[in-house]
Amino acid sequence: MSQSPFPPSPFPAAPPSPPAASRPSFESISQPDNLEGIVRIAHEQGFSDVHLGVGEEPRFRARGEMAGTGWPSTDAARFNGWMREMLSPAAIDGFQRDKDYDGSHAFPFVRVRINLMDSLRGPAMVLRLVPQKIASLEDLNLPPVLQELCRRPKGMVLVSGATGSGKSTTMAAMVDWINSNQSRHILTIEDPVEFVHVSRRSLIRQREVGQHTKLFAKALRAALREDPDVILIGEIRDRETLATAIEASQTGHLLFATLHTNSAIKTVERMLGMYPPSEQESVRRAVSETLLGVIAQGLVKTNDGKRAAYHDILINTDACKDYIQRGELDAIEQIMGRSGFDGMQTANQSLQILVEQGRVNPVDAIAESPKANELAQALRGRY
Repeated sequence: MSQSPFPPSPFPAAPPSPPAASRPSFESISQPDNLEGIVRIAHEQGFSDVHLGVGEEPRFRARGEMAGTGWPSTDAARFNGWMREMLSPAAIDGFQRDKDYDGSHAFPFVRVRINLMDSLRGPAMVLRLVPQKIASLEDLNLPPVLQELCRRPKGMVLVSGATGSGKSTTMAAMVDWINSNQSRHILTIEDPVEFVHVSRRSLIRQREVGQHTKLFAKALRAALREDPDVILIGEIRDRETLATAIEASQTGHLLFATLHTNSAIKTVERMLGMYPPSEQESVRRAVSETLLGVIAQGLVKTNDGKRAAYHDILINTDACKDYIQRGELDAIEQIMGRSGFDGMQTANQSLQILVEQGRVNPVDAIAESPKANELAQALRGRY
């Protein structure tokens, strides 16, 4: 008999799935006649996403897992009616031409981010629900160092994580803290706008690509001439966006942005990797001088069937700046693990705290960990 290449788990098997009573049940819920009714169900049940497509039964994402409804498969006429509830004729024509569409729509009770796609079965849509009320840093139980980053007058703050990890929610909470506590001019460039802010102590202006500006890169360049103190952009997807973000940080602005990476170190690696070898020395210097911190976020299942955030946090101290300039990023992770006094922590340290608090099962924490063996060793014999 061949031996398993994986070491035996030091923990008992994962607990069984929640009883049927705790899972979403649609047996007593008839399919609403319109899209607003479907979105209302998702909103009232606390679901994060609605999945609809021609030839498919409607589904929801409930606490990270897909949940079928058992409702009839959607036909083309019904799907087209749903699109007309949210989109203008021009937007529908654009989707039918380009086969993709990103946008947003505000129902009376919740805002949704819209993604339309064509597929083998036919057109489909995913609606991400965005709460109308912006959660505060305290509501989200985010580490205190995030508030300290919000107090900084200039520099670059990056929030990273996988799709659906809560990056936008965390960044919205940070912007809301500035808006509520400081007198600054906040300018956002988003594709699309998700959380809608109202000016309080700060003046805040939000621009959506496609509606308020034609080109993201042009809007970002123009932002430098629009007297902002704080600039929030969506994802840094290319070298041009990164170069402008660095320039904004160097010229006295506090800039927030996201990347799709799953650790703080990989976020820095991703930025540096956008430049060729011949420019590495100069970009390492620029990043080391402008970067304030990286918050890499993930979500893990909790014992009560919900999800909790865990964080991998890099604060760009003098020691970290030196290692970034030299390109020795592996050494930074060691610093993160022993620099809690600076607000730093590794993902494993964050997950271990959730286990120690009794909120997360060790098996789930290890499954989520970017360094599972290391976390398993830390927890071995304790649970």
